[in-house]
Amino acid sequence: MELKIDRVTKKYDKKIACDRISLTLEKGVYGLLGANGAGKTTLMRMICGILDPSSGSLSCDGIDVSQEEYRELLGYLPQDFGYYPEFTAQDFMLYIAALKGIPKSKAKVKTAELLEMVSLKNEAKKKIKTFSGGMKQRLGIAQALLNDPKILVLDEPTAGLDPKERIKFRNIISRMGADRIILLSTHIVSDIEHIANTILIMKDGQMIHEGSLEDIIAVIRDKVWECSVSCTEADEYGEKYPIINTRNEGDMVFLRLVSDEKPCEDANNVEATLEDLYLYYFSGEEA
Repeated sequence: MELKIDRVTKKYDKKIACDRISLTLEKGVYGLLGANGAGKTTLMRMICGILDPSSGSLSCDGIDVSQEEYRELLGYLPQDFGYYPEFTAQDFMLYIAALKGIPKSKAKVKTAELLEMVSLKNEAKKKIKTFSGGMKQRLGIAQALLNDPKILVLDEPTAGLDPKERIKFRNIISRMGADRIILLSTHIVSDIEHIANTILIMKDGQMIHEGSLEDIIAVIRDKVWECSVSCTEADEYGEKYPIINTRNEGDMVFLRLVSDEKPCEDANNVEATLEDLYLYYFSGEEA
């Protein structure tokens, strides 16, 4: 299976949300990173056939994303997951299954299986309006999997999940990536760092990096430093370098920063992480 995105552009009046993006996605987990406004959600909506590109094309094994045949392959969890508050979780799942054309007998079995998978089995007959934000998000993940999609698009799927739930979700996604294409967008860098086979980084509507974790981090290898400086110096460093982390240590301030050269005599070069790279590109933006 191959999802091909060929020179796709999306314009809104004078704003270019996605600018000539070309990607070929095969089976595996793809982590999509970028600050708010980078174009991630626009790209995902075009992949789901919700938005038409201004130019370029999107297809899977020759099937255009606008075709009904393609929609049968697709599972989607949008960032703003819509639901009916008076529905129970079970009724909502069966309703979505009916919209997807899944036979009722199969839908009941699949609903029970998925609600158990996302730890909502005991809440199956409770109304969604009583659910916490994390429970609603888990229900959203379950409904995206109803038709056993071969292409799964998840926009901020772990928003509202506590650390234990996020780890469970990551494990589920990692297993499912063996036989389907999964595109996962999130601001929680550790989620992508742990499970993505390929990492995609978007900035200002363009795809600026694509590769494995090792390939991506190579951009700032040997450029991440840790040091302790005075409070006055910390302000000066903040104006001069992308600051990854700060911590007060008595009269001193501990800094983790990115610099092409050693920022001070006492600075130690440390191993770079994906979070370092993310903040290097997007510090100062609404990320």
